[in-house]
Amino acid sequence: MKARIFVFGILAGLVLIKFGQLYNLNRSYSGKIYPHVYIDQVNFSGKTKQDIVDYFKKKSLAVQKNNFTVVLDSQPVATFSASQLALKYDGETSAERAYLIGRSSFFLSRIYQVAGSLLNLSRFDFISNIIYNDSPVKERLDSLKDEYDKPAKNALFKFENGRVASFHKEEKGREIVTESIMSDFDNSVQSLKKKNGDKIITVNPVILLPEITLASINNYGIEELIAEGRSNYSHSILTRIHNVLLAASKFNGVLIPPGKTLSFNETVGDISSLTGYQPAYIIKEGKTVLGDGGGVCQVSTTLFRAALNAGLPIVERTAHAYRVLYYENDMKPGFDATVFGPTVDLKIKNDTPAYILIQTEADEENNLLYFRLYGKKDNRKVEISPAILWDVAPPPDPKYQEDATLKKGVVKQIDFPAWGGKASFEYKVFKDQKQVLDQKFYSSYRPWQAVYLVGTAD
Repeated sequence: MKARIFVFGILAGLVLIKFGQLYNLNRSYSGKIYPHVYIDQVNFSGKTKQDIVDYFKKKSLAVQKNNFTVVLDSQPVATFSASQLALKYDGETSAERAYLIGRSSFFLSRIYQVAGSLLNLSRFDFISNIIYNDSPVKERLDSLKDEYDKPAKNALFKFENGRVASFHKEEKGREIVTESIMSDFDNSVQSLKKKNGDKIITVNPVILLPEITLASINNYGIEELIAEGRSNYSHSILTRIHNVLLAASKFNGVLIPPGKTLSFNETVGDISSLTGYQPAYIIKEGKTVLGDGGGVCQVSTTLFRAALNAGLPIVERTAHAYRVLYYENDMKPGFDATVFGPTVDLKIKNDTPAYILIQTEADEENNLLYFRLYGKKDNRKVEISPAILWDVAPPPDPKYQEDATLKKGVVKQIDFPAWGGKASFEYKVFKDQKQVLDQKFYSSYRPWQAVYLVGTAD
């Protein structure tokens, strides 16, 4: 019995000694971080909260030299410096979290943390956080939404009186989701802890799909844009521009059934002052003269180019008598087509599996005319060789003619010089790896002389 009491006394003494040691050790950490407390794998045992704040203040200096660039459609649309965002490590929060180990307001939790820390039974790990002012980023993203957000557009196809009266193909929309971008931006900021340096944040807009597509609302098999033709009518006089726009409007909404041939002259109809055309320069009987409808050949030339790009058979085409500057604004000589009803026509055949819808558009600011052909693609491949020009000849000397209707000293130019030459290009179309068209287009342009009227009247 005495032996048991003796052993118990020794054990009790040891416990008291250990408790005293722990008590004294615990007191030594008053106002300091307990042992085995880590932030970002760094041991802050025995440090004060201010030590931690100072540590992260120094660490912030490295990340405050970085820039963040927001990229949309492969182009930078915003750049923010770290200083602009007041970017830094949040040392205050890290210090507070580390200091609370062993100082919990819950008794049992506090005892568990103190014992675990002092007796080396537990390890407490924290991760620091980089904070910044995100207001400039959010403001810029809001402005990007205003600039780049686009709603999806449903297709429209309205058929009236034998032609398409209202039409536009469906269009996909897109939306910039700011919440997603802010998440990516924040991840880029936090990634500075692993790798310092400038960061790029790429904006990936959400694609919005239309509810109604062109293929679902028409019975003509028209699903997509199959080709486009363009010409530049710069340097045209106002009456010529009027005629170009008027003639082009006659083709807007026209349908070409499968297997049928479109006649330009039949489609454009009567060209005269009775149908709204104004006098502009035309080639007639070997001369450049003012006539109703000057400029209509700009329209036939544009349709010819669209048909070539679509790989359609060109049933009939005639080049101009001489090189016209309008058709060389944007292409080499040879890609023009003249019309003069009823004998000189442009005819193209629709050999595709669906109807072809013609849509015309004029960019009046840039003097551009477009013919767009909608239908259904059938895997055809078009090859158009570069134009070859040879036998180039300068214009003849100017011709001066006396005119009694003009006063003496008055000189009026009524025809304009043009270089002559011959041009050609090859046109090949392949379908299902078989060649279905092989044409060579020739143009023979006469040298053209300038003609001036010289007044003789008193």
